[in-house]
Amino acid sequence: MRRYLSTITLALGLGIILFPHHSNNETKPGPEVYSAKYETNSKLALLEQDVKLTDDLCRTQCSTDYVKMISQIEAGEQPDKVLTSMKSAHEKMDVLIWTKRSQTIEQGVKAGEIPVSYKDQAAAYLAEAKAAAESGRHYQSPKFGAGQQVYFVQGLPASNGENSLIGVIHQDILHQVTDHQMKNLRLEPYPNENRWKVESVDTDTLKDKVVDHPEDNQGTSHYHQNEVVVKFKQDPTEAQLAQIKSEIKATSVQKIGYTFVFRTEGMEAKALMAYFGKWDVAYVEPHFLYLTNDYYDDQEEDTTDTTKSNYTDSQNSQTSSIAPNFKPNDNLFSKYQWNLPLIETVEGWQFNRGAKDVIVAVVDTGADLQHPDLKGQLLPGYNVITGNDQPQDDVGHGTHVTGVIAAIVNNNLGVAGMTWYNKVMPVKVLDQTGAGSTYSVAQGIIWAADHGAKVMNLSLGNYADSGFLHDAIKYAYDKDVALIAASGNDNTERPGYPAAYPEVFAVAASDSENKKAPFSNYGDYIDVTAPGVSIASTYPDNQYAALSGTSMASPHVTALAALIRSTNPNLKNTDVYQIMRDSAQDLGTTGFDKYFGYGLIDVSKAIQLAEKRTSTSFNWSKNWFTQRFISQKYAWRLNDNGLAKTSESKTNF
Repeated sequence: MRRYLSTITLALGLGIILFPHHSNNETKPGPEVYSAKYETNSKLALLEQDVKLTDDLCRTQCSTDYVKMISQIEAGEQPDKVLTSMKSAHEKMDVLIWTKRSQTIEQGVKAGEIPVSYKDQAAAYLAEAKAAAESGRHYQSPKFGAGQQVYFVQGLPASNGENSLIGVIHQDILHQVTDHQMKNLRLEPYPNENRWKVESVDTDTLKDKVVDHPEDNQGTSHYHQNEVVVKFKQDPTEAQLAQIKSEIKATSVQKIGYTFVFRTEGMEAKALMAYFGKWDVAYVEPHFLYLTNDYYDDQEEDTTDTTKSNYTDSQNSQTSSIAPNFKPNDNLFSKYQWNLPLIETVEGWQFNRGAKDVIVAVVDTGADLQHPDLKGQLLPGYNVITGNDQPQDDVGHGTHVTGVIAAIVNNNLGVAGMTWYNKVMPVKVLDQTGAGSTYSVAQGIIWAADHGAKVMNLSLGNYADSGFLHDAIKYAYDKDVALIAASGNDNTERPGYPAAYPEVFAVAASDSENKKAPFSNYGDYIDVTAPGVSIASTYPDNQYAALSGTSMASPHVTALAALIRSTNPNLKNTDVYQIMRDSAQDLGTTGFDKYFGYGLIDVSKAIQLAEKRTSTSFNWSKNWFTQRFISQKYAWRLNDNGLAKTSESKTNF
């Protein structure tokens, strides 16, 4: 939550705080003490691991797709139609060639063209692939190319021994994941995107801060240079609003609820805040940026494909039991999804697998609305950025988060989500850079709460305590929405928002050995921990990727909250929170601690507790809030030295 989070771009992964006062060495004395060098090296190693695993996921899924194409052709379908159809649905498959033993590669049935820049290299690997396949062997070449133009060649023999399927696969996803994780894990300074006119400031003082290196992001927030957010104690009349617009030369005024966002070309944020001192306002604050912390197919399907039939059976058997030794047949589950067995997900499915009337909102970058592992799981959502109902993901973060929650289970395809039946409502509040304003995030939260969300995932954040955002959070909380948020990826104890708000359930990240992820933020506001290292999930354009971050940990908890509410619809959001704490597997020091909260979530135990528990939120919620980290509420004032932070009040529960 540093670079992107600050200005309200609620970030993909949130934060990477380094500790410059520690020695610059490779040792790791404890879960919270990481030197800048150790933390950076750990994150670089994780990035490399995520890219390597994504490469492996791509190759595995491509092999599955090849097997499907060969089966269709051997069943009597025309090779050219099969190849064209697959290439149309999977743009990464640049060239597909169905060839006979007696044919040259050029004589085979072909869809697509070999990239000119790598034609010679690709041709050499294609020849190797054909020879290997005709010998009955599965062939995959090394990667070749550079940057976004990275490829590999694959060859697979047909069962008759006379034909083979070979082709060139474009792996631009590796570049996407690298770029994504550089931002998500805060390995690069906050990018001053051309579309955002932002300033980097110290969160405590709002004094300008130069961000040249990843370490500079610690405690840094970002805001729009020429905008402020204002909540009046009493809404201005039309005449007063016209006066304000005239005096500040406003170019636009937006309103959500009782809060206004004023934009002007003539005044900067500090001057605007000083101006509103003469008006009766509840608060005036910079317009911060936040960023990521990370239907059935209506087309005619081949009757030999078991994907749809298995899925249909499961959808029609929401209350049916599954075998005690059940293991989903999703082809990436056993090898790559270490995270679900670790938190007892399959065991939990013995008791409940979700309910379609418990809607989960993913407030993020949107979702890939056509992904075959998500279609049928998505409800109509909203795109705050464009103002329409097409929240198509143009980043990848939201698609990945959505897959962790609700990728179709047991459909012989890709990954398994944690819930079978809970529908996801994608709400796009972050743009193509992975950033969004306080206004867009708040608007998305309110929209989701008004459109039936029972659980909401917020894998985004900022270190700035925004009254505007908090008002939106409280609005959703008061509508009994369970709000789950990522803590951030800066390895800092500094609270990030919205995770640190008392109405929000905060999630830290752990690895496959139940150790604190080296990037995960920590503090007294952390509620629980969930897997967040190299998590395999859905990615745009029918792909799958492995990503790390508290953004990936948060949707595990969101899915659990949905399963709890599916098990016992009478529970309040506070009941859901308490059940997840009470059922967590204790990690770290005995009892609650600031690195793991109450511990690692346990799906099976939580669902069983939900079956037994009645709503007693009124009796214990006050105790819970007193245990939570309650952030100090501040007001901003302008003095001779610039903006300063003054304590206004401290809320007690």
